Amino acid sequence: MHELSLAAGVVRLVEEAAQRERFARVSRLTLEVGALAGVDVGALRFALEVGVRDTCLAGAAIVIEEPPGRAWCMACATSVAITQRGDACPQCGGYQLQPSGGTELRVVDLIVHDEAPAAAG
Repeated sequence: MHELSLAAGVVRLVEEAAQRERFARVSRLTLEVGALAGVDVGALRFALEVGVRDTCLAGAAIVIEEPPGRAWCMACATSVAITQRGDACPQCGGYQLQPSGGTELRVVDLIVHDEAPAAAG
């Protein structure tokens, strides 16, 4: 399951940003995981929820946006929506499609705070 390593990479990226930019915690992390990125979003969410413990992301809301897949059909020279790699062009039925959107996995936004949350007491 490569989602574990993807989650670890996201956590590492945010932890490095926290050190560099000097923030103590994140209250919200927004990711974009395209429909054609080859990522199981449920598995990624689970891996992130487990992987953020004892990091600046602990307790953060995790928002995952899922933009649809897009491709350029070389046969009919049209940009089309597709749900997965290997789909036929909905315009001409051809299979000469070059993905052009929905392939990304990226951090879109962080809401950060200078101080750690107050301890419950």
